[in-house]
Amino acid sequence: MIADPEPPESVAPSWNASGGEYLRMLSVRGRILRVAVREGDPDRPPLLLCNGIGVSLELFQPFVDALDPRRGVIRFDMPGVGGSPAPVIPYHLTTLAPLLAGLLDQLGHQRADVLGISWGGGLAQQFALRRPDRVHRLVLVATGPGALMVPGRPRVLRHLLTPRRHRDPDYAARVAAELYGGSVRKDPVLARDLLHATTRLGPARGYFYQLIASIAWTSLPWLPRLRRPTLIMAGDDDPIIPLVNARIMHGLIPHSQLHIYHGGHLELAADAERLASAVEAFLTCRHKPAGLDADLTAEGSQQ
Repeated sequence: MIADPEPPESVAPSWNASGGEYLRMLSVRGRILRVAVREGDPDRPPLLLCNGIGVSLELFQPFVDALDPRRGVIRFDMPGVGGSPAPVIPYHLTTLAPLLAGLLDQLGHQRADVLGISWGGGLAQQFALRRPDRVHRLVLVATGPGALMVPGRPRVLRHLLTPRRHRDPDYAARVAAELYGGSVRKDPVLARDLLHATTRLGPARGYFYQLIASIAWTSLPWLPRLRRPTLIMAGDDDPIIPLVNARIMHGLIPHSQLHIYHGGHLELAADAERLASAVEAFLTCRHKPAGLDADLTAEGSQQ
């Protein structure tokens, strides 16, 4: 668990917490960000996590705990989400690469491994395309190339138009199976617990700012220029991001690796140990990790 910091009036100090993690409120390029840092081996680049829409950094605590404890990890709340104050005006994904670069500067890191999930996968792609010098390796989980992607069914996507699932626990449980697939089809209460028991709620406009940020954004024409080592991870039951998008991205990103896992959109939190092992294998192997270079891994072929 991470100890929560004081309100953002105090920007510079840090707060120690158990497990070698601490929270800080940092001023980065004119924005106040709530940042969690786990110190790690200084000879390894840290892992920078970019969250999905509307969720605070606590959601992926199980994933962080499942990683090698020697791996440094940086998490943050987007402006208007979790504990980061909302900006005065909306922003766009195309403008956010300097924000991540400034965050790494503040923490004293020249480069990082970058993992983005869902909406955060778009942010991770944008950062890797705009600032490849700051990205060591790239992991894209349950994400797509933006506006030019194969969308989920309208019945599913309509649930994403408002933050209601983040504000109403019963509603989250009701829509979980249809919206997230995977583990929560059999246990929809799991989605409710992940979204409400472990995360911190921000103002509603923060969610809408994230929606606005992705309007008309796409990485698709530029994916062949993405030269950083890239692992694409996709669930075989993800109603929000159909699996075909991962295959398209795999075909366009040079020398990328595709890992298809059994599960849905929330598996990085719901089945953290299983997915963390695949991420660790990719980040630590100097060459193409065995078992991650095929369209279906050994795990994927068992179904």
